[in-house]
Amino acid sequence: MFEIIAQKAKHIIQDEALRKRLLFVLGALILFRILAAIPIPGVDSLALAAFFENNQFLGLLNIFSGGGLANLSVVMLGVGPYITASIIMQLLTIMSPRLKMMYQEEGEAGKKKFTQYSRLLTVPLAFMQAFGFLVLLQRQGIVPGLELFDMVVNIMVIATGSILLMWIGELITEFGIGNGVSLLIFAGIVAGLPTTVSQLFFTFDISQLPLYLGFIAAALVIVAGVVIITEAERPIPITYARRVRGNKVYGGVSTYLPLRLNQAGVIPIIFALSILLFPQMILNFLTGAQNAIVSRGADFLLGILANQWFYASLYFFFVFVFTYFYTAVTFDPNNIAKNLQKSGAFVPGVRPGNNTAEYIGRILTRLTLVGATFLGLIAVLPLGMQAVTGITAFAIGGTALLIAVSVVLDLVKRIDAQLSIREY
Repeated sequence: MFEIIAQKAKHIIQDEALRKRLLFVLGALILFRILAAIPIPGVDSLALAAFFENNQFLGLLNIFSGGGLANLSVVMLGVGPYITASIIMQLLTIMSPRLKMMYQEEGEAGKKKFTQYSRLLTVPLAFMQAFGFLVLLQRQGIVPGLELFDMVVNIMVIATGSILLMWIGELITEFGIGNGVSLLIFAGIVAGLPTTVSQLFFTFDISQLPLYLGFIAAALVIVAGVVIITEAERPIPITYARRVRGNKVYGGVSTYLPLRLNQAGVIPIIFALSILLFPQMILNFLTGAQNAIVSRGADFLLGILANQWFYASLYFFFVFVFTYFYTAVTFDPNNIAKNLQKSGAFVPGVRPGNNTAEYIGRILTRLTLVGATFLGLIAVLPLGMQAVTGITAFAIGGTALLIAVSVVLDLVKRIDAQLSIREY
């Protein structure tokens, strides 16, 4: 195994184009970490630490800002606005046939236009989220009262930082290797590991050794499970009809259509976290309302969301639903059946057209059930462990590991693809 790794590393070093792409990714990630260490002015660090300790959801959200939210840095929003914009655009494909056609049927040009709309939508969302976070932090006493000019300047700085991160992610995707946004989230997870490990080290209690061993075992099981679920496929046999042209016979080849057990990857978890953020932000606004009924109602709902088991159930539900939703948006059995029929291919024992679409749809639904259940359990498992053990560091383990392992698998596949192209 070590020989294979050493051989691949040697090939990467020898491949000038791949080496430049990896160095570009490294430089972009270093720039990201520098930006994440620059705080906005006037932050009460003690109040900030206490606020994050009492709000595990913001601790999870901090993963996607690469630690920038915990430091209240200029990139405190991370890629959150861009992810939110992507969610909104995906939802709009259900309501707008034109957007759905653009995303699914117009090929690469349509997807580029769709992505451009997501970028444009990111700008107003970044300003809205920057304003919301500043008001929330002011009410918690973490940021001192800001005058109008200071508020506008801080909103512009925070929103610009998020837009800059979106741009860096796009550059990584274009000039580097791998998905830029995913790599930025991965960098944030890796950057937070030393803090988590040191926290566990300084609070180590020999009486809790079984819990630590259980956490390590759960981490290994999660890694193995993510690899197995990510790589698992259900092949559907495909046969191409024979065609005779002149003296030559074309077709008659048998192949298969691979359906992944988890078509959506880690996107449902990112979607679920983004959606769960908004109710808490709105309710935090309403707690300071002049109307006593509105204020009490907001406090009551925040108390419900603070319940560990209710929050975990809601989290599982959103992950489960978004897995089905994202799979339905990105994989259309009708289009697959139509393309197979146009190319003279068919599934043995199944009539082409609608029957093929229904057959593929039934298999996809069963596969997605397994994938959605797995993602939901992995997402809420650390929350259950944290509720049982009381150790906050366990609360982000499953989500962080799930994202990190998936990103590493994707990156390794892309590097292998580049090396294969080089050999050809």
